[in-house]
Amino acid sequence: MQPKLTVHSVEPALAGDPARRVLSLPGTFAMHLGGELRDVQIAYETWGKLAPDHGNVLLLFTGLSPSAHAASSPADPTPGWWEEMLGPGKPLDTQRFHVVCVNSLGSCFGSTGPSSLNPVTGKAYALGFPTLTVEDIAAAAHATLLALGIRRVRAVIGASLGGMSALAFALLFPGAAEVLVSLSSATHSEPFAIAVRSLQRELIRSDGAWQGGNYPPGDGPREGMRLARKLGMMSYRSASEWLERFGRERADSAQHEPFGIEFEVESYLESRARAFVGGFDANSYLYLSRAMDLFDAAEHGGTVDKAFKRLKLRMALVAGVETDILFPLHQQRALADALQRTGIETQYLPLASKQGHDSFLVDMDRFRPAVGDYLAAL
Repeated sequence: MQPKLTVHSVEPALAGDPARRVLSLPGTFAMHLGGELRDVQIAYETWGKLAPDHGNVLLLFTGLSPSAHAASSPADPTPGWWEEMLGPGKPLDTQRFHVVCVNSLGSCFGSTGPSSLNPVTGKAYALGFPTLTVEDIAAAAHATLLALGIRRVRAVIGASLGGMSALAFALLFPGAAEVLVSLSSATHSEPFAIAVRSLQRELIRSDGAWQGGNYPPGDGPREGMRLARKLGMMSYRSASEWLERFGRERADSAQHEPFGIEFEVESYLESRARAFVGGFDANSYLYLSRAMDLFDAAEHGGTVDKAFKRLKLRMALVAGVETDILFPLHQQRALADALQRTGIETQYLPLASKQGHDSFLVDMDRFRPAVGDYLAAL
């Protein structure tokens, strides 16, 4: 289902002048599973000069927790979440491409989400926010591109949730993307990944400070978020990496209290969890997490093969790593095989990284050449 969207006036992106923008999409946005939003806001950033024919656009979707700030820019010199991948001479080469990164609908970094004010009630949506799907994220990004005067992109790119969003974009809007780049993602989530995210959501909802989703702005279930982040970090990396990285090293600041922190791996989890708490809205986390579980490309045709018949991609790259327990390599292979059966020229790259699901963020020695070589040939 495509959203019914009315776009009036928007502030255009500045070609060659990277900046974070919040784009207004006035009107009604119909959600994939029912309900609607009014006056949707989508935060985005751009890098690189837009070609006169608009033929050099790369659309980048994010994972669950990042903002649209994928790389530094004159407008915002702070490092982005994909700093080593995006910029002049890098895999997403801004000397060739105009890169647009959107903050997902439902997130809390400028795009409309559960913490946003409902224009009808004047209060935060909270759990009044409609059920969010990956399809909604893709549709909001497509509407954003149209508002910017961009009807087709050279490639749509995403990792993890972003890979699902990129695939949904290609399914919902056939012909709007020439190439798909899917990293550490899949056509659907398997039971293990669903179970992990389900427990994360339960930890958040079990925190009394969640208050049924109606916590005060800027407050919320800090303890639940802390524990959910720890569980997430355990699933994002691999046992082999942690064995090599931490072994049985004792923490420098071991807590001399019953069952306190004793080992360095515990200290690492605690520090990463505390850094995350307070920086991400709990309800946004719940909605985006569930959206990953709900997504199934097969629902767009009855089977994956039937769904993929609607794709109008010319090429695709599917890459993943052997230690990813959230989106295992067999899912990467299944996605690549299904694309290939559709007649799409598909390259499948299984990468031998020890760093698990997060490899696309941290193992640049493998992902830089994999993505860079592929995009260089476009």
